[in-house]
Amino acid sequence: MPRHTHPNYVRPGIYPDHPMFGRYLSTVGFPPAQIVYNHWRHWYQPSHLWWTQPPHWQHPSSSFSTVRHLSNRPPRPPDPYNWSSWGRSEVLPHIQPRQGVHFSAFLMDRSDREPPPKRRKSADGRPGGERSQRSPECIPPNGSRSPKGSPEWLQSVTGGTVPPGKFPSSPERTAARPELKRQWEDLSQLCNAASAKEGKQKLPFDFSVMSYNILSQDLLCDNTYLYRHCNPPVLDWHHRFSNIIKELEQHSADIMCLQEVQEDHYQQQIKPSLESLGYHCEYKRRTGLKPDGCAVVFKRERFSLVSCHPVEYFRRGIPLLDRDNVGLIVLLRPVDPHSSLTNVCVANTHLLYNPRRGDIKLAQLAMLLAEITRVAQLADSSVCPVLLCGDFNSIPWSPLYRFIRDSRLDYDGITIGKVSGQEENPRGQRVLTVPIWPKSLGISQQCQYESQTTDSDSKDLEQTELDGFTEPSIEHGLKLTSAYSHYLKESGQSEITTCHSRTAITVDYIFYSAAQGDVMAQAECSVPPEKGLQLLGRLALVGKDELNEVNGLPNQNNSSDHLPLLTRFRLNP
Repeated sequence: MPRHTHPNYVRPGIYPDHPMFGRYLSTVGFPPAQIVYNHWRHWYQPSHLWWTQPPHWQHPSSSFSTVRHLSNRPPRPPDPYNWSSWGRSEVLPHIQPRQGVHFSAFLMDRSDREPPPKRRKSADGRPGGERSQRSPECIPPNGSRSPKGSPEWLQSVTGGTVPPGKFPSSPERTAARPELKRQWEDLSQLCNAASAKEGKQKLPFDFSVMSYNILSQDLLCDNTYLYRHCNPPVLDWHHRFSNIIKELEQHSADIMCLQEVQEDHYQQQIKPSLESLGYHCEYKRRTGLKPDGCAVVFKRERFSLVSCHPVEYFRRGIPLLDRDNVGLIVLLRPVDPHSSLTNVCVANTHLLYNPRRGDIKLAQLAMLLAEITRVAQLADSSVCPVLLCGDFNSIPWSPLYRFIRDSRLDYDGITIGKVSGQEENPRGQRVLTVPIWPKSLGISQQCQYESQTTDSDSKDLEQTELDGFTEPSIEHGLKLTSAYSHYLKESGQSEITTCHSRTAITVDYIFYSAAQGDVMAQAECSVPPEKGLQLLGRLALVGKDELNEVNGLPNQNNSSDHLPLLTRFRLNP
């Protein structure tokens, strides 16, 4: 995309180089952004007397003292983050911020709040039910990012290079906030007791699994209205990338399923960083013009790759499947010289966001389950242990969630807006059709690929399959359990996995094949699979109160609008 070179061109941002400037000015009732920008440039020109002295918020790494002799310098210019200071400076005396709008306030979703405006169609002409899909990169028009430090625009302001993840800011904007505390829930004693009771003597294989939507920077820039509560510096990719890699390295999971992984960031930064930590990386970008995708990475010393299977949900000629979401499945073999262990099938996906298109979500999920069943199938027709991770854009106990956990969904009379449960009063009231997806997709109502036999003896089987498409129910053959209970142990409040200015809910999950005696299987799976996993522990989630204390997500320490899910499993020989 060509960049504007005109000196008066203003790109949206809190200050001209920041992506929230134009949006926020319009929110609080400012005049055209061009007027404010011209005055801002007057104050902050490098030749200006004020700017020739080191700024009052000199970067902490600098040895320059923050003590100043105020009598020898001109009046302080307006603070671009404090809109009332523009009126006090007499630059724009007629400006008064609209009452009730506070940029730093943490805004939770309310039932009486109007939904966001309907997004326009994407560049390829297909309707955009998800977050707005493409935008220019969130970098200033007159500068580019330095590969070893801060962007050029930030260097020009500070007079030097600022390391990635470090940002100059005024003291009032760097007031210490408490960090989000998450406790590890140890469930290993229950698993050890079950193993001892069954008399197992061979050494088990323990490993950890993470699922994490890391928030694509392009999607963040396209949907800045979701992050009005954030201090602008925490949204910069330099800061976010540093935090995310630090978080991944700290948890050091053996298998990681990542969503919203932007392709250019993956190729240039994320993949090299993870490979240097001993991981093997697989990636599938979304189809069409979408810039992000799903990644599955695993430690080379713990697993070896048997096969990799990307899944594209877009199907040309099928209107129901005209979206660009994808999934990624890998078959892994544990590296264990002391015992013969079965393979583990790991699936990662990010389903459609649109709360009012539950029919599309179910069709996408059916395609993923069909491929999992094929990949995980063993010689004796059973399936190896399965891990299903990702952002399903559906809340606990919704019809889509129950379909995964209960292996069956009777959808007679269910409206498409209620499938995911994201909205309390969905506007889409069309009832799910029977069947949900057409037979031409080649996937049965049992979420398996249909046989292509043409022998005359298969006529009865074909008739049975046709009859199945007339019943308002779908099934799958995988026995899956959620690794999280979705309620906080102490307070009983709902667990939260994603949070921004409009909502705080659970949409991220780690489902798994629970073995006999597993602590979660006792409550959810009446018939656990023969070959399964035992849950040893999990990193506890938090509720709304805890997120309010840290100003929601993202924040200074948590650089995505999602929290990572982290679990530990045992695979018995």
